[in-house]
Amino acid sequence: MQGKRIFIYDTTLRDGEQSPGAGMMPDEKLRLARQLEILGVDIIEAGFPVSSAGEFIAVRQIARKIRGCQIAAMTRARITDINRTWEAVREAADPRIHIILPASDILLQYQLRKSRQEIMEITKMSVAHARTYTDDIEFSPMDATRTDKDFLCRLLEAAIDAGAKTVNIADTVGYAIPTEFGELIRYVSANVKNIGDHILSVHCHDDLGLAVANTLAAVEQGVSQVKCTINGIGERAGNAALEEVVMTLKTRNDRFGVQMRIKTEQIYKTSQLLTEITGIPVQPNKAIVGANAFAHEAGIHQDGLLKDTRTYEIMTPQSAGAPENRFILGKHSGRHAIRSYIEKTGYLVNESQLDDITTRFKGMADHCKNISDAELDAIVKKK
Repeated sequence: MQGKRIFIYDTTLRDGEQSPGAGMMPDEKLRLARQLEILGVDIIEAGFPVSSAGEFIAVRQIARKIRGCQIAAMTRARITDINRTWEAVREAADPRIHIILPASDILLQYQLRKSRQEIMEITKMSVAHARTYTDDIEFSPMDATRTDKDFLCRLLEAAIDAGAKTVNIADTVGYAIPTEFGELIRYVSANVKNIGDHILSVHCHDDLGLAVANTLAAVEQGVSQVKCTINGIGERAGNAALEEVVMTLKTRNDRFGVQMRIKTEQIYKTSQLLTEITGIPVQPNKAIVGANAFAHEAGIHQDGLLKDTRTYEIMTPQSAGAPENRFILGKHSGRHAIRSYIEKTGYLVNESQLDDITTRFKGMADHCKNISDAELDAIVKKK
């Protein structure tokens, strides 16, 4: 199904690395960037160059070596920071400068101690200065979901007038709920007078567990770019998980009708590489990439899957590059799944023997959380 193009902006190497314990060495960041390039993301946010000397080196190395997608780097709205950021990304095939600036009244009052008018002037100045280096400038008003809507729209207009090509609505603290976020995107689209063909983007945090839902609500309202991280890692509770956003857009393309260039078969491999590099495991029940994402124990589900996998799997494991589905034999399993296991091991049993094996297996399963293959084999051999 052909439809609107959605650009996938991966910020695993920047926002994802802000997850406690997720710090990466420059060569590790480059290794993951190469996999993100293979995965097919459109933009890699390589890091925050002014945060440290090592971070600058990592961003510059990625900019030099990765040629298959855009490379962006984040900067505060300061002249010296913008200059340093450009030095880090200037050798990229298609570099982008991403400027962030607090926008909500609570951040202006307690963090920056500046007025709305001062923020407006800083926006114009910083974007215009960055524009002297490249025409690919992105501007993000931080905490946009707690910012006065009309002020937010005027701020975005100012950024676009100064040269921003992309404007990003950041739910920095994960405050929004999907209907509210969708309404905000609709309001911005209707009230930023010079939005025209400029790219409207979203960046959602997961403090209330709604980052993916908010991102999808924004896609329904017409945004062209979504920001994600692999495994959903990031500051505090993390970001919208790339694998969930992408596989939802693919699986439910009947509803979204969008195009992406992601090679979804590379998702699981990318997830595993991130875990290897950071040492941060994926929870077993994590959608798409968790160990249990395509595992089944319930007898009703196992029975249906043995007849046709479409009964209880809305996508194939192969579509995400994950290991094939597997049955977990436990107290919830039924005769059909137990018979399937027995036949795969090469044993032949009649109906009476199957009933006896199932009864003895269930008896053991009621007292054990996990039954090993060896224990099940022992039950079968006593048939």
